[in-house]
Amino acid sequence: MTAALARDPHQFGRIADRLGAILTQRGLGPAATAHEPPEPVTALELADARIPARYRGALTDHPHITAWVDEIARAGRPGPAGAPGISEGSSLLIAGPTGTGKTHQAYGAIRALLAAGVRLRWEAVTAADLYARLRPRSGFDSERELQTLAKCPLLLLDDLGAAKTSEWTEELTYRLINHRYEHLRPTLITTNLPTADLRTALGDRVASRLAEMTERVILDGPDRRRHPAA
Repeated sequence: MTAALARDPHQFGRIADRLGAILTQRGLGPAATAHEPPEPVTALELADARIPARYRGALTDHPHITAWVDEIARAGRPGPAGAPGISEGSSLLIAGPTGTGKTHQAYGAIRALLAAGVRLRWEAVTAADLYARLRPRSGFDSERELQTLAKCPLLLLDDLGAAKTSEWTEELTYRLINHRYEHLRPTLITTNLPTADLRTALGDRVASRLAEMTERVILDGPDRRRHPAA
């Protein structure tokens, strides 16, 4: 199965609408006139069409996360027109209680890489959605979808450890994390769980690899969803 078949078709409709609006704003839509030279659509604008609306303007301001962004951007291999493409590098584990801005910071890191001019193919999925997408069913090639996520240059795996676990989810998580660990593929991971609980939820094999492959950032403070900033 291709990655496209694993996604909700309504999501593509929303993305297409968003892309259409961007193209029209840039003079590339059907209403554009031949007298106005179109402005190019930036990679960041294209990414914002895929990013959930709540995080579309996300900016990362944590010094350790911005340092990771700089490290990944510097390590990129030059590509067409000299733009760097994402290369091998370290991963980032953003941990902390619910509502401390982990997902916001993670999407902010992706947007910062794109704003820096990095050519970037990326995927983002919550752990719960990952297991739902890859659950075996008739006519569905879950193995191909798993390989797509495993080989993606940058993966955001959100809310790891929050979904109900089983032997099947533990093995699937191990295969995904192990592939990215072995091939040094940068991975952004967020979790509500402290280290000890993460090991219990995911198993020793996954926890051991995460400990070696990731730099850890701890966010704290009150739940911003319950106590929004004034």
